[in-house]
Amino acid sequence: METQIKEVNGYVHAHGMPYKGKILMVASSPAVSEQTGWPIGFWAAELTHPLHVFQEAGYEVELVSTEGGKIEMDSYSNPTDASGYSAHDIISLGYMHSNGFNQMLENTQKLTEVNSDDYAAIFLVGGQGPMYTFRGNKDLEHLFVHFYESGKPSAAVCHSTTLLLETKTSNGDLLVHGKTWTGFADAEEAFADEAVGQKIQPYWIEEEARKLPNTQFKVAAPFSSYAIADGNLITGQQQNSGAAAARLVVEQLEDQTS
Repeated sequence: METQIKEVNGYVHAHGMPYKGKILMVASSPAVSEQTGWPIGFWAAELTHPLHVFQEAGYEVELVSTEGGKIEMDSYSNPTDASGYSAHDIISLGYMHSNGFNQMLENTQKLTEVNSDDYAAIFLVGGQGPMYTFRGNKDLEHLFVHFYESGKPSAAVCHSTTLLLETKTSNGDLLVHGKTWTGFADAEEAFADEAVGQKIQPYWIEEEARKLPNTQFKVAAPFSSYAIADGNLITGQQQNSGAAAARLVVEQLEDQTS
């Protein structure tokens, strides 16, 4: 039997999977690192691997960004980059050959233009950009809290977890108060700095998280696939954890509808 493929607003659902709802993914708009001078944005695998999990499960995905418009992946995350750093990432490479995926990147809506009630979950894409475009972004904090306080799966991976260092719920407590969560580890930052021969990030998420009272920040071995669900807060450690975090989102959504 020939595989059935259906496109909904440019997002592909394969295997005749019934439509189950929409998930909002949020990525960084392009920026420039004040540390390195590099153009920065989102990390490819932290978009494509969760996207693949969501689409395979029957969910439509809408991608928005901090400022809207065209978004760019970090060069080291591009599997065709001359560095070869992500040459193994065949999932991202496959998506890069999809017209629907390239259209997603070409013209994103700004995150303030969406109605959170239209989506079953939110997933924050990491990369180098979020260290500058997510932290202190009150619009994104408000959006994430709205999902979280509505009981919807609310996920962040890698450097996008920087948002959680300051985000507060409606009662004034940090969202991570009493929570166990993860994000890019100090050991991973040290590895990256050594690999390029300079300090890449303006601060380290694990180091900052460990200064917060009444929260538990946990990490696994460097660059392991590691994700945590504490209630409907879901976090992933780094680029190899995006699919694991996405599967936790899907599991919660399935539990809510069963």
